[in-house]
Amino acid sequence: MPQQSNHQPARRLTARGIATRARIVSAADELVRVRGVNGMTLDEVTAASGSSKSQLYHHFADKESLVHAVIASRGAALLEREEQYLRRTDSLQGLERWRRAVMQRVTLRNGAFGCMLGSLSSELADQDEIARLALAQHFATWEAIIRSALERIQDKGALKPDADPAVLATALMAALQGGYLLAQTAHDPEPMRVALDMAFAHIWSYAS
Repeated sequence: MPQQSNHQPARRLTARGIATRARIVSAADELVRVRGVNGMTLDEVTAASGSSKSQLYHHFADKESLVHAVIASRGAALLEREEQYLRRTDSLQGLERWRRAVMQRVTLRNGAFGCMLGSLSSELADQDEIARLALAQHFATWEAIIRSALERIQDKGALKPDADPAVLATALMAALQGGYLLAQTAHDPEPMRVALDMAFAHIWSYAS
């Protein structure tokens, strides 16, 4: 006998419904940034978004599903930004411009708030398997964007043939996430600068 799905069919949203849903997700995102996932309450979300409880539950079954929507929203925004910076990068100088943009964002916040995905991962990866899988996919896509840039740089002859773009991308991602965490803890961008300096020195060691 065929099994029944536990998922309800997706509702068709009106323009007003789409706007309401986006407003709820945006308010939840801001509250998660300030209070963390565990500190955010649905009452705060309805107050901050100017919506009612019935509107919230029309779009989200519970707090968990709302948090999953926040992950999706953050992931889409971050990956679009990284794609914009790196999709045409084919030189080490272009990669350095990306690093300067990272440092500018961290410096403007004085190191606070960390990575918009990494901060969620630290809270959810061991508590919510659906969230963990979604975050892992976002990180994998982010790393793939970096790897593709390194591959183009290598194809242009700026990196030696023995450089492994996949390994370098993983190392750069690790430096980036470590830098975000330490900068957030210290409220100081300096740890990010040190982490990226070391990662880029390693990449430059393969320069042709």
